Amino acid sequence: MVTPRRRANQSLAVKAAELAVAVPQVVAHRVARMAISGPKLSARDRKEFELMVAEKHAAFGESWNAMAAHAALAQRDLATSFYKSFIALARGKKPSPARSAAQLHRAALGVLGKGLDPVHRKAVANAKRLGRTKLR
Repeated sequence: MVTPRRRANQSLAVKAAELAVAVPQVVAHRVARMAISGPKLSARDRKEFELMVAEKHAAFGESWNAMAAHAALAQRDLATSFYKSFIALARGKKPSPARSAAQLHRAALGVLGKGLDPVHRKAVANAKRLGRTKLR
């Protein structure tokens, strides 16, 4: 059975792989479209190029907000965990450094995953949409 932690790591790896495939497709389509359009843009090209800029701003803004929110929650959880470790140490119990390291690792992967979600969603959607359209 796949554990939730392993599923999250696989999901992050799958999203990164999908992003690695989708981004070059989108870039190739748009660069070809720019080359074909020439100095006078059609209304369709102008709309696509304006969308290209606007969606990047939106996706990266959403990404930064999601990462900041998740980082704040992770920071709270890490601080609580470290505080509990200090209390355990004061009581003579030995805290587990491996547990703290694993928690820190999960927190970092969580922040990365939250940041990747909006960019992944937009890039994959664009690859599908642009794959269905003709350059001219």
